[in-house]
Amino acid sequence: MADETTATPRRDPIKNPVGNAAAQRRRQNAVSVGKERREALFRTKRLCRVGVSSDVDVPVDSDMMIEEEQSILEAQTSSAVEELKTAIAFQGKGAVQKKVNALRELRRLLSKSEFPPIETAIASGAIPLLAQCLSFGSQDEQLLEAAWCLTNIAAGKPEETRALLPALPLLIAHIGEKSSMMVAEQCAWALGNVAGEGEDLRHILISQGALLPLAKMMFPNKGSTVRTAGWALSNLIKGPDPKAATELIKIDGVVEAILRHLRKSDEEIATEIAWVVVYLSALSSVATSVLVKTDLLQLLVERLTTSNSLQLLIPVLRSLGNLIAGDTYTTNTVLVPGHEITDNIILALTKCLKSEHRVLKKEAAWVLSNIAAGSVGHKQLIYKSEAMPLLTQLLMTAPFDIKKEVAYVVGNLCVAPAEGSGRSSLIFDHLVSFVRSGCLRGFVDLVRSADIEAARLGLQFMELVLRGLPNGEGPKLVEKEDGIDAMERFQFHENEDLRNMANQLVDKYFGADYGLDE
Repeated sequence: MADETTATPRRDPIKNPVGNAAAQRRRQNAVSVGKERREALFRTKRLCRVGVSSDVDVPVDSDMMIEEEQSILEAQTSSAVEELKTAIAFQGKGAVQKKVNALRELRRLLSKSEFPPIETAIASGAIPLLAQCLSFGSQDEQLLEAAWCLTNIAAGKPEETRALLPALPLLIAHIGEKSSMMVAEQCAWALGNVAGEGEDLRHILISQGALLPLAKMMFPNKGSTVRTAGWALSNLIKGPDPKAATELIKIDGVVEAILRHLRKSDEEIATEIAWVVVYLSALSSVATSVLVKTDLLQLLVERLTTSNSLQLLIPVLRSLGNLIAGDTYTTNTVLVPGHEITDNIILALTKCLKSEHRVLKKEAAWVLSNIAAGSVGHKQLIYKSEAMPLLTQLLMTAPFDIKKEVAYVVGNLCVAPAEGSGRSSLIFDHLVSFVRSGCLRGFVDLVRSADIEAARLGLQFMELVLRGLPNGEGPKLVEKEDGIDAMERFQFHENEDLRNMANQLVDKYFGADYGLDE
């Protein structure tokens, strides 16, 4: 019996499941989904230069060091760690303030450079000292400064992040309900940096109990706290193991908090919450089945329609695509042709296809490909929409990655869902319309590409043209677009499936008798 947490495959249009392949890519690459996120949005790790909002006056350097010699900074850091060691050992009057001052100086040094002296701080023995400063009963100002130092150390190189292992239990303890909000938020920030480093550290954090208190930090309406908690949670559950995502969705109050923040919060908070939804829906079929039965889809569509923020639109689109690809309930029950939400989704996706942002075009095409893999009604809805001329244009002129996603949409629009184990039937008027608009050339280009998946998709569409167009028109059009030459490159190809598919098409439609009638 399949594990209930594993994301289910997608539907099956054309010969091989076009939609299935797209959905599987999302699940297999759920962790790498964050690559663009890291590069464009500084997602995975974050250096803390300005403190979390609080009632405590925390001095912050307004001038970030740019040209100060690294050797001087490292010497100052070693000295600051020694000063912290002395302050911790001091037992006289003013001991607490002495520790706070020493922590503040170390934090200042770890916050002011583009390349903080993290390695020097660790080598000087900062980690056990900072962990000691997190002891229960300490004043909030001390806890905040210690957690801030650990946050910036955790934003360093992989081995530097892993140096925080001894401090993790205390950081987790301080995100509990008994801690002040500012301390909990700073500790959550540190834990988010640790979780962003790798799967093994995520497992450690989850085993030590970080998931539940982080989830509860999403419940209030305090903006910065929700934003930090959402970001840390998205790092913690991003897999590839789906267990954490499934556990998160089962926590009482989580679904309600997600919906509330997507409905009412500002775009920065909504962005972080949308990334939580991305990983929930990419990794856990349990989470997907829960979320699609709420009004989440409507909230995502509203954000997609009203926002111009690229940072928000990317996770909103990916969430939509995951929910549509991962649960047939979505297309069969929610996205019913003729319902307002279905029309709104098509309009919103069309808006994204018109965008200047490459990633929005690609993501919108992927979502459309999964809607197009639904019923004949879904296909007709897209076919009659403003998306059609955009799809044709993108298939002919877009960069390869967008062209490939658009090809899935076009391919799915040309076949009716297969009944039983039989071959998919053609939707003749859709196929003819695409061929007349010049789309065949785009698919021949895919056949020529080095991408095996794209080449297979191109061959599948060529088979539809060869089989479906009347009066022997298909072979002539394929020949005109140099499709024969494109297929013959697979004559001795190492991929057996592609080799057999191409050779069979050439033999069947371009055999010894081809052209004799003329």
